[in-house]
Amino acid sequence: MRCPSWRPRPLELHLLLKSLRLSLSGDKVHARKDAHSNLLSKKETSSLYKIQFHNVKPDCLEAYENLEAEVQNKLHQDKDYPCEVVGSWTTWYGEQDQAVHLWRYRGGYPALTDCLVKLKNNKEYMEFRKERAKMLISRRNQLLLEFSFWNEPLPRPGPNIYELRSYHLKPGTMIEWGNHWARAIRHRQENNEAVGGFFSQIGHLYVVYHLWAYESLQSREETRNTAWLKEGWDVNVYNTGITHANPPVVFKTNRLHHHGFRRVVGVELHTSYLKCYSSHRLPSRLHFPRCY
Repeated sequence: MRCPSWRPRPLELHLLLKSLRLSLSGDKVHARKDAHSNLLSKKETSSLYKIQFHNVKPDCLEAYENLEAEVQNKLHQDKDYPCEVVGSWTTWYGEQDQAVHLWRYRGGYPALTDCLVKLKNNKEYMEFRKERAKMLISRRNQLLLEFSFWNEPLPRPGPNIYELRSYHLKPGTMIEWGNHWARAIRHRQENNEAVGGFFSQIGHLYVVYHLWAYESLQSREETRNTAWLKEGWDVNVYNTGITHANPPVVFKTNRLHHHGFRRVVGVELHTSYLKCYSSHRLPSRLHFPRCY
């Protein structure tokens, strides 16, 4: 019985020839001399971020948003707690009945530890957790760092649509990803759509989150189409194809709050579109799985 013939596709042939050239020349991939957290994160700040995903019982979503917004406002305004609410969303398109929260800890891991100790001794907060637990199906979180070449998430006028895109990278490719996006991000700044870029440190590793803001779904389409007209954007998309990207999530903003800025609460994240219901910093729509 004859085996069916196999012919390499153009990309496969290119990779085979490249592999052969490397083996013949003796070239090797150079090992990294430092952690990617030191090479890719911002040096001028020591902020640590936590992203929370809460899957809420459908009949409890409104009560959950109201309860979460009330507690978030108190913590955000209390100077004794070294944490800030960057944004809170519920999913508009994407995984439904999910809430997403993004927290900032200025001062890194010591600030996070200090906050956790204080919350554990806060009776009112512990009662809130018990009440919230009755409304949840599941929850998860991750600790993140900012990419050095991305904007720091700041309050912006709304309403907006937020899109949270998550990418699961192959182990060992984080540096290459960062190098490509450090060049590519300049193609996505004209409409101020780039909100923040993060990579995971604790939780699921080799995960990247890109957070974008648009005035509307039509604005999103036009902005993204414009990027493809710029020389270099197509190359970046091709080169980062070594990773697996989850679909985007879109969120709609209702209210957001943050220090001296307009207060807003609630937004949705994920590779989808989100609705903002309670947050201190990003008044607009966002896409992300529901989770607090």
